[in-house]
Amino acid sequence: MSYRSGHYSEYPQHHPHDHGKTAARRQVARQVVAGANPLQALDGYTLTHAGRQVRFGPVVFWIVVGTVTILGMWSAATATYFAFRDDVLKGLIARQAEMQYAYEDRIAELRAKVDRTTSRQLLDQEQFDQKLDQIIRRQTTLESRATALGAIPDVQVTGSTRPATRGAATNDPPAGGTPKPSPISNTVIFVAPPDREARLESRAPITAPSPPTQLAKAQGLDNVIVRLQSSLDRVESGQLAALNAVEDNMESRIRRMRGVFTDLGLDMAQLEAAVPRAGMGGPFVPVRLAADSAPFERQLYRINITRAQVERLNRTLALVPYRKPVIGEVEFTSGFGVRIDPFLGRPAMHTGLDFRAATGDPVRATANGKVVSSGWAGGYGRMVEVDHGNGLSTRYGHLSEISVKVGDPIRIGQVLGAVGSTGRSTGPHLHYETRIDGEAVDPQKFLRAGVRLSAG
Repeated sequence: MSYRSGHYSEYPQHHPHDHGKTAARRQVARQVVAGANPLQALDGYTLTHAGRQVRFGPVVFWIVVGTVTILGMWSAATATYFAFRDDVLKGLIARQAEMQYAYEDRIAELRAKVDRTTSRQLLDQEQFDQKLDQIIRRQTTLESRATALGAIPDVQVTGSTRPATRGAATNDPPAGGTPKPSPISNTVIFVAPPDREARLESRAPITAPSPPTQLAKAQGLDNVIVRLQSSLDRVESGQLAALNAVEDNMESRIRRMRGVFTDLGLDMAQLEAAVPRAGMGGPFVPVRLAADSAPFERQLYRINITRAQVERLNRTLALVPYRKPVIGEVEFTSGFGVRIDPFLGRPAMHTGLDFRAATGDPVRATANGKVVSSGWAGGYGRMVEVDHGNGLSTRYGHLSEISVKVGDPIRIGQVLGAVGSTGRSTGPHLHYETRIDGEAVDPQKFLRAGVRLSAG
């Protein structure tokens, strides 16, 4: 690298106009020869490198030199300041540590908040699972109760004298209607207990709650649980209402059944002893009711006891002839008691009821029993007598034909023969008698008791 300032020659030439510059050029030449700074010149400074030259003016050169000098002095002053001022460094370090601690505290706070949220969610989920488990257990209980309600039979008084098919002669009550109170009521039919709708509601399947959907989550799980519990409450209320209706109905039946024995002056204990026993047996298993049983189970226990009493009374009432012996709209032609004899025209005792009927109409048994007489019996004409046990018996006279023989077991409603006009008779009709210990009693007394039993 070489530094040159201006242009000079070993042998300078004199010019008329350069007399003033000769001394200056000589001075520069002397400085170069003497080793002075080669960058300094009268017209600026030139930097030459690899054949290239960069020329600086004196002002720019000194500006650069001054800037570099100032920066060096500022760096030295800053280093000296930090080296000798520990409190500044400590402040910076403390501030940095404070920022770090604040950041860590914020992280810990957020972490605790996440933990609380997670714990709350777990607790909510646990509570929801517990409530759901309670609902499922309650649903299972209600379903078992519905099954128990459905297993309760509609106990009716034994004995129907409806014919299989007889056309217009049938006396079936209208569907859904209450039997018409009449002394010639066909049979005693209890109205079905008013628990059908409740049973149907209780039997309706209650689906197990499915996992919460998005809609359920939006509405809130609590609302879903409340709706399910309200639905189960309605079902339980319906079941309790049905159970109350069944219990009231059965208790009413028992009162009416016992009233029959009271009205007729019969000994219920003797009649119960006379009831034929069917083939029954098995080990004795006592009925026990748990001490912590719910009111529903206690009431169901009472109903089962009452139902057993109703069934026993039904079997006993099967021996009481309170049903009518003919089917259809029948009218009495003669009542029980003193009347004018149709043949002699004098007062005479009529020991039964005369039912107007057409020849050939079926005559049916009014209670269970056994045939003790079957054939011609003087003024009765063709007559059938059925013994019902415990001193009760019935007679059916003036038959045109007889369908049973002595010793035959008789069931309620079984056909004994056909209406006729045999014996002392002025026309086709049925002479019907009821007797207690051989003495004739008014059959209407039994028929009225049957009407009260069915109309209650």
